Amino acid sequence: MTERVVGIGVGAKELATEDMILNIGPQHPSTHGVLRLRLTLDGERISTAEPIIGYMHRGAEKLFEVRDYRQILVLANRHDWLSAFANELGVVIAVERMLGMEPPVRAVWARTLLAELNRVLNHLMFLGSYPLELGAITPVFYAFSERERIQAVMEEISGGRMHYMFNRVGGLKEDLPLGWLDRVAEATAETRRRVPDIENLILNNEIFNARTRGVGVLSHEQIMQYGVSGPVARASGVDFDLRRDDPYLAYPELPIKVVTRSAGDCHARFEVLLEQLKVSLDLADACVDRLRSLPLGPINQRLPKVLKVPEGHTYAWTENPLGINGYYLVSKGDKTPWRLKLRSASYSNIQVLREMLPGHLVADMVAILGSMFFVVGDIDK
Repeated sequence: MTERVVGIGVGAKELATEDMILNIGPQHPSTHGVLRLRLTLDGERISTAEPIIGYMHRGAEKLFEVRDYRQILVLANRHDWLSAFANELGVVIAVERMLGMEPPVRAVWARTLLAELNRVLNHLMFLGSYPLELGAITPVFYAFSERERIQAVMEEISGGRMHYMFNRVGGLKEDLPLGWLDRVAEATAETRRRVPDIENLILNNEIFNARTRGVGVLSHEQIMQYGVSGPVARASGVDFDLRRDDPYLAYPELPIKVVTRSAGDCHARFEVLLEQLKVSLDLADACVDRLRSLPLGPINQRLPKVLKVPEGHTYAWTENPLGINGYYLVSKGDKTPWRLKLRSASYSNIQVLREMLPGHLVADMVAILGSMFFVVGDIDK
């Protein structure tokens, strides 16, 4: 309840008014899925914001506990449906660590290549869909054209367009098809050639710049308090990337360029995503060159019919396209995990909305929400 002065002069009176409670979602075009925001409005300005999650929750962490280590990969790649290959990686890395297993060198480099191609697909989706939410229709067609080009080589190798299921404990499902590396090199070269078209179309747009510059500023302190990671954190000057700072797969042998910005606003987050796309294309090319130079050899380890993981626990984390994904695996020596706790990037990133949205206009909420680059399935698990 607030009181406002109505009128001017001697006769002006205090008029008691109530703040408006507005629900955005759970079904709403601006929420990337079934996310609900409970906003308190003072006129057109947001006073408080509360993200309400759980509408897509399917209990993946409990389902892990009744499936063996081959079956849980099917579940693990689905929470972030834009980053399926990257989701699988965290699980197999954790299991291999518990087993003391080293995948073949060929598998390590192929995994790294596929992880970066998956990152390109993820970033292209947001680079196209974010301007769409602000009223710019054309960029999404450019972005999806490039997605289709990269998607073709991912589908060729795995048979899947979203849920690749190509990782296996100990390596990959099968070896790379003949001539596939050439087709990957062609796809990345053509995508790199067309990225400036997307960049010029969006970053030179006056309306896009006006809607994003200085809007939704996220401070370094808020990043630290809420555990925000990925492109959202790096746009606020947080120079941290697991591929460089705690490398896994073949990343220790690759030149990892970490893209950061200092503004911390919607525009900076978009710029980081765009620059990271270019970095991933470069890393993919480096992986292709290395795979071409490697001798033919195994792509996976031979596993027993029933795979049991020794008793113990481990924590594996990976730099997923949307941020840090963590997998805490506890085993009692059985063929199923006793516990597999998933720390998803979107879950932590979305919590900071309660700090970011207050003080902004409702019209800016859509711009801020889209710039957080989250997937609702990744929040709810």
